[in-house]
Amino acid sequence: MPFWVLLLLLSWSAATGAGSAQAPPPVEQVGAREKCPVCGMFVARYPPWITQLHLGDGKVHFFDGMKDLLAYYFDPAAFGGRKGAKVTAIWAKDYYTLQWLDGRSAYYVIGSGVHGPMGHEFIPLASEEKARAFLRDHQGREILRFEEITPELVGSMRGVHTMGRGR
Repeated sequence: MPFWVLLLLLSWSAATGAGSAQAPPPVEQVGAREKCPVCGMFVARYPPWITQLHLGDGKVHFFDGMKDLLAYYFDPAAFGGRKGAKVTAIWAKDYYTLQWLDGRSAYYVIGSGVHGPMGHEFIPLASEEKARAFLRDHQGREILRFEEITPELVGSMRGVHTMGRGR
């Protein structure tokens, strides 16, 4: 292939985003019969708390809070998922605006007096400033980034709220 053709293809690819891995957008309408794979609750009943995990095969799992999404994320096999499946997107709703935000870039407040459908919850917020305000206003214990959350922390927050499914 001539050098100029290769340069033209690379330029076109960069301009159009072709070949770049882009996260799939959040699903805006969650079906009334969609169940959380961790606890079995119908997630559409709790719109402010809905979270989504998108997999490389196009499958989307919906959860009734970030805590259950994280339980699945760390141990999908315990909830009927496939260990090692590629996660292409994680979506959560900002507590204040209810706008979708990238779950991997969110700030999470734990230990507050605000509980989700399954009790204690990781409260997602779009910015550190919002997280600090939430922490102060709701007597939160700590602000975490996604990469700071561990399976042990998720397990401790889930406690007895396992609804008989998984661990």
